[in-house]
Amino acid sequence: MIETELTKFLPDLIEVENLFKEYGELNIKHKFSDGGDRIVNTVIVNGKAYAFGTFLGKIGEIERKRLIKRYAKLAIYKTLSKIFNVSLPWGSLTGIRPTKLAYQEIAKSGGFYDFFKDTLLVSEEKTALTAEVINSQKGIYETADGGSDFFVFIPFCPSRCEYCSFISQDVRGAEKLMAEYVPALIREINESAKYIKRLRSIYIGGGTPVALSDKDLGKVLSAIDKFNTGVEFTVEAGRPDAITKENLAILKAHGVTRISVNPQTFNDDTLKRIGRNHTASDLLRAYELAKNDFYVNMDLIAGLPEETAEIFYDTLNKTIALDPDNITVHTLCVKKGSRLAETASGLTAGDCAKCVDYAHERLNDAGYNAYYLYRQKYMAGNLENVGYSEKGKECVFNIDTMEEIADVVACGANAISKRVKNGGEIIERYALPKDVKTYLNKSDEILRKKEEFFR
Repeated sequence: MIETELTKFLPDLIEVENLFKEYGELNIKHKFSDGGDRIVNTVIVNGKAYAFGTFLGKIGEIERKRLIKRYAKLAIYKTLSKIFNVSLPWGSLTGIRPTKLAYQEIAKSGGFYDFFKDTLLVSEEKTALTAEVINSQKGIYETADGGSDFFVFIPFCPSRCEYCSFISQDVRGAEKLMAEYVPALIREINESAKYIKRLRSIYIGGGTPVALSDKDLGKVLSAIDKFNTGVEFTVEAGRPDAITKENLAILKAHGVTRISVNPQTFNDDTLKRIGRNHTASDLLRAYELAKNDFYVNMDLIAGLPEETAEIFYDTLNKTIALDPDNITVHTLCVKKGSRLAETASGLTAGDCAKCVDYAHERLNDAGYNAYYLYRQKYMAGNLENVGYSEKGKECVFNIDTMEEIADVVACGANAISKRVKNGGEIIERYALPKDVKTYLNKSDEILRKKEEFFR
């Protein structure tokens, strides 16, 4: 529990405290002294005080507020790190996008390495990983008039995975809702095309978009045909049990260039345990259908319930042997709203770290480079999710999304449109209702507010 004089930053300080939850809980008092050019953060635990002074110099008010929050978080981190004798892989960083912070520091000082290691106390390994990602993004990353990505959300799945916290409907029994959703979505797509500045990519996510009937899938894709300029076009097919020869043919006919075929694991017992209605052999069948016509992304998860590190290693090696274009390694993130939230019993933080490190080494050896990464709350071991790609096969949408360098024109329940300003320094968002029925009932209001947002 933390008491602080910087009450507006309390949620941020609690995020740092949560990094150490598995090591113990303490009563923490945080005091802040502002001397103008110099600030002092004092952290008191069990009557012992730890003081940290920082010279800020003459800076603008916005930057000053940012640095006050940063050094308050750093003071909490240094204190708990000392008390528990633990150094975490990402140091005091709690944000989702480490690379975005690195890019900001590069723009300011020309480099980020010393800033990450010496100021934020990020480990050598994670600092190097950030550098690898930035290097892989050369030629794709841009901030001057970053253009627009077009995003469509399909909130339906063949079944609900135990670790999932997304707002999605099981297609079993959702026929009436789907019949109403598709026309409303197409209307929004048609009305939203005019907000595209310079199209960089198209992404249809979910949920599982191919859970739609072939007829409805074709209708949604036909609406997108009208403005597709031949850019990267990804459909998150995802679930092998929903991928068919017929729906892949529809995707190809409408210019889709990339799909996901996600194993998560090659262990059939685990697949059954987490609520996925497919087997490893189903995955192989779907991949064989797709591999010659699309770039293929595959997602794996380290830390699934009752899996050992050896089971994860086996999954990773089998995935590499298939030679997909992209492999993303996720660390299990158990969120509120998922069925695993109260029952998860995956790997220890140390074992998850071993899995992540093993994946990085094996994928690099196999010719894959890390090209995007992001972090989430409640991740095992305070680790990260990393997307790896063979050279020249990076996914533009993934880079744009993680670095927030392009506008997002988003359609569908739970979709979030973004306007990016000042090279990503300012992000404005317009979020649509998460609930499908609410989205349908407010369709006129959504279109009106979206017009206001983009115009």
